[in-house]
Amino acid sequence: MLDVCLLGTGGMMPLPHRFLTSLMTRYNGSNLMIDCGEGTQVAVKSKGWNFKPIDVICFTHYHADHISGLPGLLLTMGNAERTEPLIMIGPKGLEKVVSALRMIAPELPFPIILKEINGPEETFQVKGYEITAFRVRHNVVCYGYTVQIHRGGKFSVDQAKAHDIPLKYWNPLQKGETVEAEGITYTPDMVLGPARKGLKLTYCTDTRPTESLAEHAVDSDLLICEGMYGEPEKEAKAKEYKHMTMKEAGKIAKKAAVKEMWLTHFSPSLVRPEDYIKDVREIFRNSYVGKDGKSVDLLFEEDENE
Repeated sequence: MLDVCLLGTGGMMPLPHRFLTSLMTRYNGSNLMIDCGEGTQVAVKSKGWNFKPIDVICFTHYHADHISGLPGLLLTMGNAERTEPLIMIGPKGLEKVVSALRMIAPELPFPIILKEINGPEETFQVKGYEITAFRVRHNVVCYGYTVQIHRGGKFSVDQAKAHDIPLKYWNPLQKGETVEAEGITYTPDMVLGPARKGLKLTYCTDTRPTESLAEHAVDSDLLICEGMYGEPEKEAKAKEYKHMTMKEAGKIAKKAAVKEMWLTHFSPSLVRPEDYIKDVREIFRNSYVGKDGKSVDLLFEEDENE
């Protein structure tokens, strides 16, 4: 199961009823965050989630509405007596940006590991998450992200017994490890069935429609996508400032054949995005307006059927 929470849905500036952009996920005791705008700490507290288990923070780009909440978050994590390393992933310039922001959070009880994205696409493995960053089209270097949880095949007791594998090796084999003992090599395929369908989440803000977004979002269980403007008269503004309209997001979702789409990163001028969702649903039926605190538990297929 992958818990997903859209912490903030605002773009450009926070509003009393709308925090700035941030997403948080939980899987197997590890939390992941994408973007950390102003107000993110309040949003996490409002949700009742915890800061301490955050193991990785990804940044789409370095505009203030996506990263200005970082110094306070780091201080709070430090005050929670965190000592485990924190991984940060972002476009080139990550070290310079984080170092500047840490001028007001200089002393932390945990190390920070910085991973700058190289090229148009890069994949990272962190705490069971497979995180793929892919380049999109904004007026600065910007990336979208897919977060995938892969699922191995089911463990077969009958197969383990048929290969005369000692019981003490079953657990490491089930975890995908190869075991060598007494001149014999035991491999996971000897005890595991075919790989099962995993989970896939795609997140993208601050971009014009791109092939990279459509390609990486294919078959996602959930696409969280920018829909900064809903008003038809704002289409020219979206193009000028390299943003996306709600209807353009709907076309991406349809092309990528995702299961469901949540819209986010709304302009402060878009007071009631729900007024425009009907037009989006004419393009892609399973479209929803994102709201601060909106969450879902993405379940593996076999869990859905139980």
